[in-house]
Amino acid sequence: MKGRRIDGQASVGVIGGSGLYDIEGLKSVREVRIRTPFGAPSDAIIVGTLEGTRVAFLSRHGRGHRLNPSEINYRANVYALKSLGVSRVISVSAVGSMKESIRPGDVVVPDQFIDITKQRASTFFEGGIVAHVAFGEPICAALAQALASSGQQLGATLRRGGTYLCMEGPQFSTKGESRLYRQWGVDVIGMTNMPEAKLAREAELCYATMALVTDYDCWHETEEAVSVEAILARLHQNAALAKRILRVVVPSVVESPACLCQQSLNNAIVTAPKNIPTAVRKKLAILTHRVFAPQKGAG
Repeated sequence: MKGRRIDGQASVGVIGGSGLYDIEGLKSVREVRIRTPFGAPSDAIIVGTLEGTRVAFLSRHGRGHRLNPSEINYRANVYALKSLGVSRVISVSAVGSMKESIRPGDVVVPDQFIDITKQRASTFFEGGIVAHVAFGEPICAALAQALASSGQQLGATLRRGGTYLCMEGPQFSTKGESRLYRQWGVDVIGMTNMPEAKLAREAELCYATMALVTDYDCWHETEEAVSVEAILARLHQNAALAKRILRVVVPSVVESPACLCQQSLNNAIVTAPKNIPTAVRKKLAILTHRVFAPQKGAG
C-alpha cells in the first residue's frame, strides 16, 4: 500500500531501537508492508493486540539490525505509523550516560533534546510548502509521565526528565567530544531520536522516549571504554525490562485524552493553500488532512 490512510489499524506505535526487535505478548499479529511517498520504512510493521490495545511495532534498524542510525528512513517510519492511525509513539532507545548518577541499566525518560546530527532529512514540509511547528517542549508530557509511572511500578531505576543529545554516529564519541557534551549538562547520548521526534511533532503524534542506559560513553575514567561487546550484553537485559514496561504502559495511554501534540499543525503551515502544488498536497494529505479538511477543493 502506498500513501493511503488506513486508520484504525493501531492507536499506539512502538519504535524499537537496538536490542528491541519484537514485543512479547502481542496477539492477533499481522505484518503490514507500507510504501510511503518518502520511500520504505525500516521494516514491515508488526500490528497486533497488546493487553487489549492495538499496537504497531516497527524495528528502527530493521530486523537483524541492518541499518545504521544515518541510514534509517525516519520520514518513512513516522509517515507509515501515521497512516496506520497511530496517535501516540513510544520510542525505545539505547543510550550512553553522561552523568555519574545515571548508571548502566537505568531508564531515563527525557524531556529535552539537543540535535547535532548532520545529514538527515528532518522535515516533511518542503518542495512548495513550509511549516514551522513549535518544538520548545519536544516530548509529550502525558505520554512521558505514563512511561515513568509504569517503569516505577515495575521497580525500574528510572529518571523522569533530562536532556538527550543526539549525535550522528555510527562511530562513538571521542573523549574530547564526550567531555564537551558533559559541560553542556546533557544527561544521555544516543544516535536515533533525531529527527524522529521532530517528524513525530510535524505528524501531530504524541512522542516520548524510553532511553535504556548501556554504558558511560567514554568520559568515565574508571570505567572501560564503550565497546560493542559491553553494549550488547547490557542490551539483552534492558530489552527484557523494556518489554515489561510496554505491557504496562500501552493499555494506560489509550485512555488519555488527546493533547496539544495532536494539534501541532494549527497555524504552523505558513504557505497559503492556493500556493501549495497539487502534488505536494496529495503527498502530505495523510499528515495535513485535519488542517486542510475545512478547505476542501482549495489549491
